[in-house]
Amino acid sequence: MAAKLFVVNGSHPCNTVIRALQIKGIPFTTIEIPPPAHLAVTRAMFPGRTVPAIRFDDGLKLQGSRAIVAEIERRVPEPALLPADPAAAAKVLEAERWGDETLQPLGRRLLWPTLKENPSAAPSYGEGGKVPLPGFMLRAFMPAISRAEIAINKATPEAVAADYAALPGYLDKIDAWIADGTLGGAQPNRADLQIAPTLALLMTMQDLRARIQDRPCGQLADRLFRVGGHIPSGAIAPALLPA
Repeated sequence: MAAKLFVVNGSHPCNTVIRALQIKGIPFTTIEIPPPAHLAVTRAMFPGRTVPAIRFDDGLKLQGSRAIVAEIERRVPEPALLPADPAAAAKVLEAERWGDETLQPLGRRLLWPTLKENPSAAPSYGEGGKVPLPGFMLRAFMPAISRAEIAINKATPEAVAADYAALPGYLDKIDAWIADGTLGGAQPNRADLQIAPTLALLMTMQDLRARIQDRPCGQLADRLFRVGGHIPSGAIAPALLPA
């Protein structure tokens, strides 16, 4: 069994799938596409425009981190990414769905406007990629790329302000899941793999890292995922930041 995975370097849902493939021991190759070109490239080969997108060696094509991880689990049951107890598994699946539908889009909506205003940080997000671009090119292109991504992700000023206001409650929710054992076990589960990469991405913005890293959720993200990217403190307007 093998797979071909189409990714954007540093994408948090792509990191979810990469880690799941590694845990399951499935051989895979990655095809890296720079944003926002991934919209056209994936649309030419898959039904939708998003990454992660995967093609298994039997021809099956899937897109979206939650759907891909579910198929990985079906193909390689061990080590299990869900608890054996049905009630505990239901809680993990609930947390996974929330991480996919609520937290994951927030990560994109907060990152792209911040990068638009701080293009000098762009090269740090390209580190470790297969398609390295010179730093001066990334800095020059980042305002245009960010504007496109802001439009795609509907990161309006109102939506971004609402996301910052909601973030403390979201962090409390994740910490509660860690406290009751839904997240944070010795073996990562599907909810861990869905939620932790978004937190890791948010913590590349140092204003947010200072507010997340010492919490249980921040420690979980640091334990499971280390991602590239660095936006220095002071980049986010103080009025937006949670206390």
